[in-house]
Amino acid sequence: MPRQISVTTVLTCQNGACDVAAPFRLGLVGAGRMGRTHMRALADSSEVAITAIAEPSPQSRSALTGDGFSVHASFAEMLANTSPDAVLVAAPTDQHLSIISELAPSGLPILCEKPCGLTSQQALKAAEIAAAAGVRMQVAYWRRYVPALIALRHRIQGGELGDLHLVACYQWDEAPPSPLFRAHSGGIAIDMGVHEFDQIRWLTGQDIGALSAAAGPVSADAGITGDVDSAQVLATLSGGTAGFVSLGRHHPRGDMARAEVFGTGGFERCDFLDPADGERAQLEALRRQAEEFARYARGADCSGATAADAVAALRAAEQVTAAIPAISGSGLPG
Repeated sequence: MPRQISVTTVLTCQNGACDVAAPFRLGLVGAGRMGRTHMRALADSSEVAITAIAEPSPQSRSALTGDGFSVHASFAEMLANTSPDAVLVAAPTDQHLSIISELAPSGLPILCEKPCGLTSQQALKAAEIAAAAGVRMQVAYWRRYVPALIALRHRIQGGELGDLHLVACYQWDEAPPSPLFRAHSGGIAIDMGVHEFDQIRWLTGQDIGALSAAAGPVSADAGITGDVDSAQVLATLSGGTAGFVSLGRHHPRGDMARAEVFGTGGFERCDFLDPADGERAQLEALRRQAEEFARYARGADCSGATAADAVAALRAAEQVTAAIPAISGSGLPG
């Protein structure tokens, strides 16, 4: 039997008057690596709580511990037995479209983990399904909620860095993910690269045009064919700026990500994910993202990435996949 839900209440105050109100209730679909990361991020939030979890793997379900949420074998079972305010989709990428297709008729707002499908066509179809059902949907690009990146974006948009010559974004993970994860991820350009492509578009306000790419060694993991462990991408942006993206899966010091901007008015480097800090920056951004999504679900404007943003990032990733023979001939889902 599902565990009983015990929602902690919070005190909200406005103009000196205080009312007790329950936090925004999220149903989580997928309790794998990213799903558990969201759980850690929201553990201390007073505004949003994960109150139900749908996870098909018995092993993953048995590993879920804690109070305040019920556990279900499917999201159909979760929706039949609980009443979340919205749903967070953190299942593997190749399941995003099918899950959104089945969730949309419920009318619940959807926060879907990036990239919202393995291809731009899948992301576009997901957006059409959500729109037809009148469902508010946001794609979870958490970088948009990192204070240092928000400040950098404001500086760029305010003209403080002058005309932009180069925007460079780096993402290097400590070690490759498991072969099982990689088999469902679409390869390095879709799994990792979409973060950087969305970040470049969001920071600069420019679209990504033609690009070229070079790759490092192909993965030697058993069962993984052709997926490289590093890729370097040079892109031309619509405003004339050059974009550079560096992706890698071997950074022994720990996961890192940074952005660099070179302009006629100055230079700025933003090391927003530092190995010395572990996952702190990501967890804080995920919490802010969920709290802002709750406001969007209640009727506010969307402050995060839209489905159109997800389509644009995937189109850039698809160019990279086509530009690297080791990926395009790999047989990975595309």
